[in-house]
Amino acid sequence: MSGNVLLVEDEPLMRQLIVDYLHGENIKVIEAANGEEALLRFGAESVALVILDIMMPKLDGYSVCRSIRERSDVMIIMLTARSAEDDKLLGYDLGADDYMTKPFSPKELTAKVKALLKRAELLAAASASTNTDGQDAGVISLDGLTIREASHEVKVEGEELTLSPKEYDLLLYMYRNRNIVLSRDMLLNHVWGFDYFGDARTVDTHIKRLRQKLGVKSDLICTVRGNGYQFKVKR
Repeated sequence: MSGNVLLVEDEPLMRQLIVDYLHGENIKVIEAANGEEALLRFGAESVALVILDIMMPKLDGYSVCRSIRERSDVMIIMLTARSAEDDKLLGYDLGADDYMTKPFSPKELTAKVKALLKRAELLAAASASTNTDGQDAGVISLDGLTIREASHEVKVEGEELTLSPKEYDLLLYMYRNRNIVLSRDMLLNHVWGFDYFGDARTVDTHIKRLRQKLGVKSDLICTVRGNGYQFKVKR
């Protein structure tokens, strides 16, 4: 499995346990014991994915996540002892791709890491295959909503939105399947991957944040009660 994983965890025993599991899958790990060290390591090393604890000394995980997102779309899994929905919403809003609540299974975390690393490889390959002559590979324009696939840029009425990688993937998948009712399971499988271990609430949380960011275009995403969601456009 290619790509380094930056593990940010202040508890030595927990950190070593995770390292052992990741090493067992031939995943390279860079360790950091606090938020300040995490940002130093992130700036100095090539990192494909970050496992980020929230409650840490010197600089908490939310601050680290915000700082990383200002310069990178690297995959981020957040670890927390809190299970409140508001805490998860904040993490997702800052750009986290996934969330695990302590106590958790190191085996499950390792599976998530492998799935996200694979996804990062596919995204990198897709990016490398796009045109290099300065032209976008594809531009979607729909009544004030613009999506530039090559740059992952999304604008509403000319104003650029700040979307997490997962929010962008969700928006693009729903647009490509517009006017089709998509169940939560379908969205989980196609946006998060068939080996994702989360539940349907992950979809609901991301839909909620995506609608908020779309603002005046939030009504493009409709709830189909009892069935899921639909990106609805006029035929």
